[in-house]
Amino acid sequence: MNALTPTATSSPQPVRTAARCAIVTLALAGIAWVVRAIWEIRLSVAGMPASGPPAQGNGQHRPLTALEDSYHIVSALGDACVVLCAIAFLMWLFRVRDNAQILSGRPPQLAWPWVYLGWIIPIVNLWMPRGIVADVHHASAPGERLARAVNWWWGLWLVAFWCGAGQAVSGSRDDAIDRAYTGARWLLAGDAATVAAAVAGIFVVRALTDAQQRRINH
Repeated sequence: MNALTPTATSSPQPVRTAARCAIVTLALAGIAWVVRAIWEIRLSVAGMPASGPPAQGNGQHRPLTALEDSYHIVSALGDACVVLCAIAFLMWLFRVRDNAQILSGRPPQLAWPWVYLGWIIPIVNLWMPRGIVADVHHASAPGERLARAVNWWWGLWLVAFWCGAGQAVSGSRDDAIDRAYTGARWLLAGDAATVAAAVAGIFVVRALTDAQQRRINH
């Protein structure tokens, strides 16, 4: 069975290993975004070449400068870190979600496909992932207050996308280079929020894992 599909178990499963993987990849993603921000600062300081942005319009692209070419490499490595982070985080989330169902004796509020779809469907992705995490916490540790890190994590994530950091992943790298030349302030604000969200995400994973592990060991 695929590691990213829900499993049917009769007793809670260990979560420490999945949590460590999620924490390590969150840290890697945060570091990757710091490096990306450094390259964007370098681009902003260097200024746009006289030949204009890489994308010239009408499908035409000029040759990249050495700095622009290195930004493509840095961005590609960063994107790889983000993919690894997403996989590890979802593996951890599915594990704690399955355990929460066993510990609480009730099914999750949302069916398992929403653990994926909640991140990618517009509008829904503004609230659903946080709701899934909160549901896991309430089922795993009834009566305990939701960790503050959850709200910090999600708030910072929304700020990052509002500042346009999401376009650095979903858009072309040449668009990101153009923004570094013309609007670096908002781009860097999004980078800072993304790094902070990754750090807060580490605290989220630790808080939910510890709460669930205490219930399992009780």
